[in-house]
Amino acid sequence: MKAKLTDKLKNGKVTAPKAKAFSVHLLTASGSFLAFLSLVAASESNWTAMFLWLGLALFVDGIDGPIARKLEVKYVLPNWSGELLDNIIDYVTYVLIPAFALYQSGFMGHGLSFLSGAIIVISSAIYYADTSMKTTENFFKGFPVVWNMVVFTLFIINPGEWTAFAVVVVSAIVSFLPLNFLHPVRVVRLRPLNLTIFMLWCAFGVAGIFYQMDAPLWVRIGITVTGIYLYCIGIIMQFLPKLGLKNAVK
Repeated sequence: MKAKLTDKLKNGKVTAPKAKAFSVHLLTASGSFLAFLSLVAASESNWTAMFLWLGLALFVDGIDGPIARKLEVKYVLPNWSGELLDNIIDYVTYVLIPAFALYQSGFMGHGLSFLSGAIIVISSAIYYADTSMKTTENFFKGFPVVWNMVVFTLFIINPGEWTAFAVVVVSAIVSFLPLNFLHPVRVVRLRPLNLTIFMLWCAFGVAGIFYQMDAPLWVRIGITVTGIYLYCIGIIMQFLPKLGLKNAVK
């Protein structure tokens, strides 16, 4: 496939115009503006708005990759690294802003909130330096530092400061353990089920934002159950390698 694309480039024939390919980079870069809006909201302790902007950034992050692959952006614009651009924005939206939200809110008390923020930003920076963070099945190796989802869930369910701190510490530790974590789109096995659960988590998240982070019990239960599933299913599939293999469709 790559050889064919290289031939196309040598012959001046590409499947997508450069302007169209560059527009995908602009779409990715729009996540930085959403991050800015989220940070402004967090500085004002407007958690509903902060997570709304982070949710939109998560949506952009979910669609830009498939579009880039379809338009063969990597080969049309080889001097522009969409992966690097994506990682820069992901660190801000997935890591830095959620860590700041924990500190700014005093969610776990001043001391634990500050310590949690420090643990999140340092462990995540090291994680992003790992060049082999994906398995051949497109699982993440170790917890993929999706702190935006974790912190959002903690804000919704409000489990208590020590429980929340334990979640942060455990997640930071398993970032560096050889345990698989799900990519709900790119992992083929159980993809329909995993995508359904992920969409349910998103739906409960939207409900949580609708209730301005003061969600009723059914929302808190729903986001907890779906969140635990998404957190653990990759590890379960790792130790049950035939699970969902028969019905896997690429």
